Amino acid sequence: MEFLKGTKVYGIFSGTCPVCQNESMYMESNTYKLRSTLKMKERCSDCNTKYKIEPSFFYGAMYVSYPVGLAFATAAFVLGYLVFDLGLITTYCIIVAVMVMALPIILRISRNIWINIFLSYEKREKKTG
Repeated sequence: MEFLKGTKVYGIFSGTCPVCQNESMYMESNTYKLRSTLKMKERCSDCNTKYKIEPSFFYGAMYVSYPVGLAFATAAFVLGYLVFDLGLITTYCIIVAVMVMALPIILRISRNIWINIFLSYEKREKKTG
């Protein structure tokens, strides 16, 4: 995915700083460590970008999480009902299971999308010396 570096897509799916894309914004790289899934660093150690731009900044990510979750649920429905021709009840159970298992991923992707709406990648010269 390194070839996408410098794009919003890279910032969203890698969870890196939206400005320099050199380090993760999150304290814990494992999304499924539930106690620390959403714990973020205060600033980027490379470019000093402040992640929490204002108090309650990431509340806006809740609005993003709905369509992201809908995309996961739609994919589960298409695979379960249309591709594998499972019954509606079975497909519903699969959708619920996918949504529960994907919740930490959905939360992080939503935060990544939200911060990438407001901050953009800035190409910087390499430091010499």
